[in-house]
Formats: sequence, structure tokens, C-alpha cells
Amino acid sequence: MASKTPVGFIGLGNMGNPMAKNLIKHGYPVIAYDVFPEACKEFQDLGAQVTESPADVAERADRIITMLPSSPNAKEVYTGANGILKKVKKGSLLIDSSTIDPAVSKELAKAVEKMGAVFMDAPVSGGVGAARAGNLTFMVGGVEQEFNAAKELLTCMGSNVVYCGEVGTGQAAKICNNMLLAISMIGTAEAMNLGIRLGLDPKLLAKILNMSSGRCWSSDTYNPVPGVMEGVPSSNNYQGGFGTTLMAKDLGLAQISATNTKTPVPLGSQAHQIYRMMCAKGYALKDFSAVFQFLREEESL
Repeated sequence: MASKTPVGFIGLGNMGNPMAKNLIKHGYPVIAYDVFPEACKEFQDLGAQVTESPADVAERADRIITMLPSSPNAKEVYTGANGILKKVKKGSLLIDSSTIDPAVSKELAKAVEKMGAVFMDAPVSGGVGAARAGNLTFMVGGVEQEFNAAKELLTCMGSNVVYCGEVGTGQAAKICNNMLLAISMIGTAEAMNLGIRLGLDPKLLAKILNMSSGRCWSSDTYNPVPGVMEGVPSSNNYQGGFGTTLMAKDLGLAQISATNTKTPVPLGSQAHQIYRMMCAKGYALKDFSAVFQFLREEESL
């Protein structure tokens, strides 16, 4: 570990926790911060340094990864009263793996640049399972000359690290991916629900879909029907995984981008409405694959 310089990690939630652990496994000393102190205790036990604020992380590390829930959280962590930019060192590399508005990523990049540091957006795909296994996909936006420096750290947490272009393009790729994911999950849930009501065994139907043209990630890797697959949220009362409220947030980002670019996304818009309804009806903290359960209960849809 002595041969590797410390890496700051801010945001130790469902995704950030296993990501930071993978950095530790690869020999990087981690300097950690989370707004919830209890999230940091486990990292103290693993030998990480725990700080009192994002500014303290920036004071101790010149490479920092942030994994935060939303655009306001990212703004606060970077530009707030105790934010990273209060004590950031010149030449620091700041990598934001949150999924936020591309415009906010560009705004943060400008603020970071004024401090003589480098900002890259690097949102992820793959979910909690891939985060634990170190198999995430990172979509990276920023100055191309800095990509290799970012990739050195990101490959400790992911199996695919893709350069997308200037700052904000990583976020653009992520929100497009998640819009498609939401649409395909709703479609899978609808197809499975219809088949079950027509008398088909759900495991048999899933098998047929997965050897046919309807196959998709939502059907073959993350099936939303309880009991069809092991090790996924649908078989654990939709606990863990990617929360419905976060999917609704990402779909909202896609809607903003679609409006700004005058791009028609009728299915994306419908998916956004469905996930917002789920949040309003008690599904906010459940995994987004709970749309299957929601549709079974909402026969009027």
C-alpha cells in the first residue's frame, strides 16, 4: 500500500461502499467521507482514514472519486461551505461517478478548472452486483489527456472504462442507457405479468424469452418476477439494487435533456410517469424492478 498514493472517496452508499472497498483491495489507501457517519465505520475497520468533510478529503488527497445521489448533492460536495473546492490542491484529479444533469457536470468542471484542478464525469452502469464484483462500466467525459490517469483508478472498480468525449458526455451516455433500461424493465414486467395471467409458469416464460428475440438484460440478468432468479432484488422483496427514486431521478434528467434538444422520447416520458407514480405509492425505496409488483397491483394502468 505504501507504493500507492491515497485516493479520496466521498459517498459510501449502496454503490460507493463496494466501489471504495475495491480500491482498498487493489492496495489504495482510502480517505473517506459520507454525510452519514455510520457509513464510514466499516471503512475505519478496513484501515481507511475517515474525515469530517469533503474539504478535509481534498486537503489529504489529490485524487478524489465522488458517488452521490443527485445534482444538488454533487453541487454541495464540490462547491458548498465545506466542499472539495475549499481545499482542493492544484493538479488534483476529481472524478464524479454520480448520475447528474450533464449541464451540472459542465458547471462543476468550470469551477474546478478555476482552482487549477481537473474534473471528469464518470457515471457507472451495472448496479450493486457489478460494483461488488468490480465489473462496472464507466462512461467518462473530460479532457482526453487525463483519461489514462482516471482509468488507472476506475479499472480497480470496473471491467469497462469508455472515453465518451468532453465533460458531460459520460452523463449523456448514462442517462440514455438508463432511459432504455427503464423502458425495457417495464416491458419485461408487462410481458411476464401477461404470460402469468395466461397460465404460463414464470420460470418457463423467462426461459423462452431469454432464448428468443425478446431477450434483454431485464429478462436474463435482473428478472423482475419474484422466484425466477436468485441473487436479484425481486427475490429479496425488492430490497437492495437500484432504487425506484433514483430511476425516477435519472428519467427526469433524460426528460430535461430531451426537452433541451427537442428530441421526442414518448416511451421515456411514459416510463418517467410510471416511476414517479411508484414513488408516490410507496415504492420509492424498493428496487426499480418492483415495477412488476406495481403493475400487478395497478390494474387500471
